[in-house]
Amino acid sequence: MNRTEQPAPATPVHSCFTLRLSSTPRGARLARRLCGERLDAWGVPYGSEEHDVLSLLISELATNAVTHGHVTGRDFRVHLIALSAPAAASLTVRVEVTDTRGDELPQPAAAPATDPAAGPARTGGRGLLLVEALADRWGCSPRPDGPGKTVWAEYTVARYAPSAAPS
Repeated sequence: MNRTEQPAPATPVHSCFTLRLSSTPRGARLARRLCGERLDAWGVPYGSEEHDVLSLLISELATNAVTHGHVTGRDFRVHLIALSAPAAASLTVRVEVTDTRGDELPQPAAAPATDPAAGPARTGGRGLLLVEALADRWGCSPRPDGPGKTVWAEYTVARYAPSAAPS
């Protein structure tokens, strides 16, 4: 699949959650924390491997929006979509992070082992490598409702215990 395509969800939408936050490090932290609470409410419990992976995906995409997609005075948006098949015990969570800077679409950096400039002391540039390694699928597309782009990642939670009342 071409990473610039944004395929439509193939399974029914179970729930969705949207946040609009300031394009600051505090906004990225809030995205991770508030989405973490929502995942727990959806039946992906705190402390589970699935919750940790999804929290990391949210954190990396939000941090990239703040670091590389920042435009002064503009916010970024996080949209979580829970996709579930009617009789399935699994849940696919799609994380979409939209910023207002669309001049460069993201590409993962060279792997640290193959990049001579990358050493153990390097503190940045590995976010999309993590996203690529952890997500089932990921990609990006131009933002349809204005300037910018949406970067998305999907992860399937195999051991899903749905909550009584989805929100």
